[in-house]
Amino acid sequence: MGKVRWYGLAMVVFIADQTAKSYVDLNTPLGWSVNVTSFLNLVHILNPGAAFSFLAGAGGWQRWFFLAIALAISAWLVWFLSRPLHKSEGLACGLILGGALGNAFDRAVRGQVVDYLDFYFRGWHWPAFNIADMAIVGGAMVLVANTFVNKEKTPAQNQNSIEKKVN
Repeated sequence: MGKVRWYGLAMVVFIADQTAKSYVDLNTPLGWSVNVTSFLNLVHILNPGAAFSFLAGAGGWQRWFFLAIALAISAWLVWFLSRPLHKSEGLACGLILGGALGNAFDRAVRGQVVDYLDFYFRGWHWPAFNIADMAIVGGAMVLVANTFVNKEKTPAQNQNSIEKKVN
């Protein structure tokens, strides 16, 4: 049952991400921006690159490069989720998987990733991002926190220890 919840989480992230991106893509013109608060704009931006628009102007090959990376990471996460994991590891992998698939879908179908959240402070803007990006960063933060907080062995290591004691 545990694995199903993490795949379910990935699917929820993917659906929420694609729903928001589709809404922005279908209902706002490219370049649109509206001020929501003193620190948030909703925008419609297309990002052909990766985080912080890395390789955005690379000429088009980066679309397939980043798509291949996202699919490879997704395949690895599906494999990793099939193993015994701590809840925090499953949570992190489910978040990252959903985000990676959300951005991979954009690259495959739209050619670029739709970004729509623009946070700023006193004229300093964080690069625009989306739900998939938040899930990936959140999952990565959980993995990093897990290395500091959860010093005990993984469930697979615990099982190996039990088997050694039995033999």
